[in-house]
Order: sequence, then structure tokens, then C-alpha cells
Amino acid sequence: MDTNTRFPLESTPAEAQAAIRDEFAFFGDWSERYQYLIDLGRKLPDFPDAFRTEAHRLHGCQSMVWIVPAGDAGRLDFAAASDSAIVSGLVYLALRVYSGRSAREILDTDPSYIADIGLAKHLSPTRNNGLASLLAFIRDAAQRALA
Repeated sequence: MDTNTRFPLESTPAEAQAAIRDEFAFFGDWSERYQYLIDLGRKLPDFPDAFRTEAHRLHGCQSMVWIVPAGDAGRLDFAAASDSAIVSGLVYLALRVYSGRSAREILDTDPSYIADIGLAKHLSPTRNNGLASLLAFIRDAAQRALA
């Protein structure tokens, strides 16, 4: 499957999380950070309409989110999309940290960027649940790849 993956942007998940922290620290308030999230969501690689099916839908999100894993334990890539601008930005951040990594790297990387940039405190409960579902899906894919 060709996912047009542009990830990873950084060499390691830790470097990706540090870059995310630095970028969000640049903004003075959450209205600017939300706008940045929306802008990031627009940078997601194209997601084929053929993948926008119930089989690829991520449940646990209020918004529509579709995600497709590809690869093996040595490298897992994720293609994903959402019908929500802010959720697309959340997807972008997760893929920036986890897509294009080995299954072991994925499982060994806690998503510390979420707390570090104050994201959990500024998302609605439904968006927090959706983000948790997205991260759980990525971890589950890594677990399956190692099995």
C-alpha cells in the first residue's frame, strides 16, 4: 500500500516529541495553538477515498477518523485522516511521533508531548478520548507486528 508517507520527520520519536514541544512553546496562547493544530492537519498526506470505510474507521472518536497501518515489526507506517480540522492536527502529531518507526520504538515511546504541551487540559473530553483511541490503535498495531 502506498501511503505517501512523509513520516518520520525526525530521526527518533524523542526528537519528534522535542520538536513538537519547541513548536508549541512558540505560541503564547491556546487560540494560536489551536490554529497551529489546524494548520498541521492540513499537512497530512493524501488519504485515498477508498480507505474511508467502516473497516478503517477508528472507533472511540466523536469525529470521523480513518487509519490504515502498513509494514512490519521493522517499520510501521500509518495513513490517517479525519473530517475534523483540529482532530486532523492531533492525528498529524501522533503520526509525526509514531509513523515510520519500528514496532519496538512505538511500544517504548510514551506520548509525553501531550502533557508537555498542555494538550490534555485544553481538549474536550471527547477529543481526549479520541486521541487515546488513536494512540491505543497505534500501540495495538505495533503489538500485532511483534506477535
